[in-house]
Amino acid sequence: MVSDLAWLEGLTATGIILSSTIFGLLSFYHGKKLNAKLLFVAGLMMIFIGLFWLGPFADFILILTTQQNLNPVYLYGLLSYVWVAPAIVLAIYLGSELLLPKKKKVIVGIYAILGIIFEYFLWFETTSTFKFGDFSPGEDIIDSSFVTMHPTFFLIAFFLVSALIFEGIGFAIKAKQSTGELRKKFMFLSIGFTIFVFCGALDALVAPGPLLGVIRAVMMTFALWMYLGLKT
Repeated sequence: MVSDLAWLEGLTATGIILSSTIFGLLSFYHGKKLNAKLLFVAGLMMIFIGLFWLGPFADFILILTTQQNLNPVYLYGLLSYVWVAPAIVLAIYLGSELLLPKKKKVIVGIYAILGIIFEYFLWFETTSTFKFGDFSPGEDIIDSSFVTMHPTFFLIAFFLVSALIFEGIGFAIKAKQSTGELRKKFMFLSIGFTIFVFCGALDALVAPGPLLGVIRAVMMTFALWMYLGLKT
């Protein structure tokens, strides 16, 4: 029998994936219609970020259909975090294109290398990357978190801090320096990235429960803010 917490985690993870996919596809549509490259990039980024919740979503579907969890359990972590490198590279590309276009290639190159390093540790040291809490097999969604002294933990923390400083704060500064519609759009982008960083971090730290549901409900709005900030 699926537990109440599993319903909460599963449905909120589903909501994040759906909202990110919907607004990502809308960005693709408008990008094609307007020949706007940044909308293509943002759409792909939104979808990748939404897939950070693929682990709990897949585990939820398996519990519903087979009364079993993902096996082996570390698949939960792989399904969730394999998207980190492409998502952060696209996010940094988007931010550097809007804030520091002349230094875009260098900045994106650095983060691409760090993303490859992250993926290496994720795939080849998977069992030492994650730790798993207690859960009832076939009833609860797997409880997983990073081992805090592992390189993947430090890298993902660096990626989140980078997104907050470079895009959350960076776009807020650009909003303050701008006026009219442009100011509004930079503010939307700042809100979107700030929500992603804080909700993404809290999701990994907060134990399953009502508070986690609130955090994920807020995260569902991330892609909307991004779409509003870039839509022409």
